[in-house]
Amino acid sequence: MRITQGTFSYLPDFSEEEIKLQMKYCLDSGWPISIEHTDDPHPRNSYWEMWGLPMFDVKDLELPLQELNHCRQAFPNHYIKVNGYNRAKGKQTTMLSFIVHRPKQEPDFSLERTEGEDRRIRYTIRSNQPEPGVAVRDGAKSEP
Repeated sequence: MRITQGTFSYLPDFSEEEIKLQMKYCLDSGWPISIEHTDDPHPRNSYWEMWGLPMFDVKDLELPLQELNHCRQAFPNHYIKVNGYNRAKGKQTTMLSFIVHRPKQEPDFSLERTEGEDRRIRYTIRSNQPEPGVAVRDGAKSEP
């Protein structure tokens, strides 16, 4: 299953040149760039780990590209995304966010529909683990 999150989730993955162009657009717009990563792309997990600090006052594209490559090397089995922030009105607003790196094998999720005794319908998102009863994170198996 292909995880889709962010501004361009409806498009195929960007090439390296397209990633550079989007990062350049952020810098040209005056938006600081940040890089985040996670091994848990659950749709409700909106807080990913930040790679370093947001790159305020960076004008040159080379530093964000270098940091992105360092993050990819450090976390090859994580999802990695780039964010562009607009701080024009004194608030940090995410203007652009898109996934730039995915693990080779993406996790699978399913939607489970249940009806309670009160006849209310509930939906639950479940992760489909590769082996029943075993959680896999960062390539290491552990009991849940």
